[in-house]
Amino acid sequence: MKILVTGGAGYIGSIVVEELVKAGDSVVVLDNLYQGHRAAVHPAAEFVEGDLADRALIDAIMQQHQPEAIMHFASHTLVGESMAEPFLYLGENVTNGLNLLQSALAHGVNRLILSSTANLFDDPEHMPITEAERIVPGSPYGESKYILERFLYWLDRVHGFRYAALRYFNACGASAERGEDHDPELHIIPILFQVALGQREKVLVFGDDYPTPDGTCVRDYVHVLDLAQAHILALRALDQGSRVYNLGNGQGFTVMEVVNMVREVTGHPIPAEVIARRPGDPAILIASSDKIRRELGWQPQYTDLRDIIESAWRWHQAHPNGYDD
Repeated sequence: MKILVTGGAGYIGSIVVEELVKAGDSVVVLDNLYQGHRAAVHPAAEFVEGDLADRALIDAIMQQHQPEAIMHFASHTLVGESMAEPFLYLGENVTNGLNLLQSALAHGVNRLILSSTANLFDDPEHMPITEAERIVPGSPYGESKYILERFLYWLDRVHGFRYAALRYFNACGASAERGEDHDPELHIIPILFQVALGQREKVLVFGDDYPTPDGTCVRDYVHVLDLAQAHILALRALDQGSRVYNLGNGQGFTVMEVVNMVREVTGHPIPAEVIARRPGDPAILIASSDKIRRELGWQPQYTDLRDIIESAWRWHQAHPNGYDD
């Protein structure tokens, strides 16, 4: 199958491209390299540098490459930034996504996988979080993803446009050749590695007075390779109808459990300073992935926290300066 992957030079997108190539698919990557890295794009994929704000460029890609399906990762993704700059998210994330959808419809492409988010569930009533949980976006970022989900719902109703919205929790880990490299880095595991590599003095822990086993927040960490397989399974299933899935391991780890595991794996003491809670941080966020397991047979291969961290640490040791190496 020929697949257009937007944001295919980013962390998750590049690893999904890697897995698509391994599966025998033909891939075209569109990325503006704002957060992505040219070096992260698999050499077997065709790369186009450009922005989804450029509708003429999207049309040209559709005409030239004639993709059969789209995987849409390209997005502004920082929750905190979206609270400070809501127009960037409710504006660009939405309008760029609509450019892509309008072009797809105009060129007869009616299959799309949306990279959505667990930030749809800011105030969950049930834990673990199922697809039936009420949606209360936690930020303009989460709202922008939900708006696109609603557009896709109506495109399916009106045009038979098949989609899967994949709402994942804390993506982590690495493949042998590709890993996580953001600027700025805001995710806890690569931040801990930066401390171990001498690039940061310490890690900040936001609160230790939550109702959890050690007082720090509990989160669900899902390996990026498992996410990639979920994207591929969902793509293959679109002929049977549109769908929405939550993706996680179904188990949670506290912040300090993650810190301590990184200490063990790296052999570094990792100084940690507890500071005040961040506004809006729920105590516990754990996904129920029962639906995708039941319907598509998705089975995460990396459920052990040590395995997840070791895979990421191997990549960071080989690339201490990320893709700049």
